[in-house]
Amino acid sequence: MNASGADLENMRLMARVLTLHYVEGYLQSEIAAELGLSSAKVNRLIKRGRELGMVQISVNSPFQPLFDLERRLTRRWNLKRCRVVTAVTGNAETTLSLVGKGAGELLVEAIRDGDTIAISGGKALSAVIENLAVDRAFDVNVVPMTGGVQGQHYTDVNHIATELSSKLGGHATLIHAPLHADTAKERDLLMSVRAVRGVMDVARQAAVAVVGVGSVVGPNATYYEARPIPEDERARLVEGGVRAEFLGYLIDGDGALSETELNSRLVALPPKEAARIPLTIGVASGPEKVDPIVAALNGRYLNALVVDEPTAEAVLESEVELA
Repeated sequence: MNASGADLENMRLMARVLTLHYVEGYLQSEIAAELGLSSAKVNRLIKRGRELGMVQISVNSPFQPLFDLERRLTRRWNLKRCRVVTAVTGNAETTLSLVGKGAGELLVEAIRDGDTIAISGGKALSAVIENLAVDRAFDVNVVPMTGGVQGQHYTDVNHIATELSSKLGGHATLIHAPLHADTAKERDLLMSVRAVRGVMDVARQAAVAVVGVGSVVGPNATYYEARPIPEDERARLVEGGVRAEFLGYLIDGDGALSETELNSRLVALPPKEAARIPLTIGVASGPEKVDPIVAALNGRYLNALVVDEPTAEAVLESEVELA
C-alpha cells in the first residue's frame, strides 16, 4: 500500500464512521460526539465513503421484484408515481381489487384539501372506490372528464364521482350529457351547452386525475361495452392501428389519436388536455390491458401508473417489441 500515513489514518477514520453509522446504527450527531468530530466532517466522511464504494446496502424483501418493476416503468416513461402490486393467479377480480386498493392509496397520498379530482368511468375506477380507505375527510371536488354511458350504472362516470366524493368526504360535480353523440354536429352542440362546458372547465383545473384505459381487442374489449359496433368495423379499426381507448377516444399504439370519425362524436376532455393535469394516474389490470397501457404511456397521457405484476412485466416486454 503506497498511501501516506495521513491517508491511511483518514481511511481508517472513514471506515470507523461508516461502521458506526451503517452497522451499529449511530446517528451522525452521536458519531460526532463519540469521535470528537464536527457533524459536518462526519457527513463528509460518510459521503466520501459511499463515493469510494465502501458501502454496499442490501435489502432482502419479497417486495423487491415489485420495486424493480416500478423503477423500470418510471425510468422508461418518466413517471412521477408508479405502484406495482402482487397478482392472484387465476383470479382476475381479486387482482383488480388489489390494483384498485393500490390506486386508492396513491390517490390519498396525493390529494390535499381544496383539490379537484378528475375521473373517467369504468371497472378499474369502481375497484378503486370499493377498496378505498381513508382516515379523515378531504374537502375535495370530484368531477367527470367524460359524458355518461346509459345502462352501466355502477361503472358510469356520474355514479363513480358520487361514490368517490362520498368516501373521501367531499362533493361531486356531475355531467348531464352522454359520452357518445350520434354525430359530430350533435357533439359540438352538447359541448357548447353551458353546464357541460362548465364541467369540462372544472376538470381542466384538476390537481389529480384517475383514469382507466379501455381495450379494443378480444371478447372482453371494454370499449365496445360503451360503444357497440359491428365486428367488421372493429377489425378495420385494429388493422388501422387502433390499440386502446382513453377517455372514450380511440388511440394508436404510439399514442396518437386515431383518425376515425368516431373520435369526433365524443363528449369528453381531449387526451392532450387531460395530460396537462399535474398528476394523472392510470389504473389497469390484466393481459387485455397491456397494449392499451403502452399506447397511453406512449402518448404521454399518464404520468402515474398502478398495475399488477404480470401486467407490468408484459408492458415492459411489449415496449421492447415495439422499439
